[in-house]
Amino acid sequence: MSRRAGHNGRPLLEVPMLLRGLTWLVLFQLLGTGLNVLLLPMLPGPIIGLVLLFGYFLARGEVGKPVNEAAGSLLRYLPLLLVPAAVGVMAYAREIAADFWAIVGALVLSLLLSFLFAGWMMQKLIDRQQRRREES
Repeated sequence: MSRRAGHNGRPLLEVPMLLRGLTWLVLFQLLGTGLNVLLLPMLPGPIIGLVLLFGYFLARGEVGKPVNEAAGSLLRYLPLLLVPAAVGVMAYAREIAADFWAIVGALVLSLLLSFLFAGWMMQKLIDRQQRRREES
């Protein structure tokens, strides 16, 4: 296979890497959906898949290049996924206003939990980096 550019400007050798990464992402989503149907109907399948993928990355110790490239490619299109949610907020403003304080409470709680998790994860990563420096 040559290194000439494809129709989107990417070298042709990078395309299989992107497909491999997308395959991994879809595989973990399907695993999560399977577990959702078989064992955990109270959790959405894609969330279970994300937790499984996170556990896989923790066990492996790194995010592979194919998954990293696929995730980066998908993140470029994230704003397109947010448009329907923004339209829904405008369309259901009256219903949202009726449950305003419950929504605020859920948002504050999730923000606090996210901060705690991010701090814990950052400390773990700093400790791991220090151990690697001491070993070298």
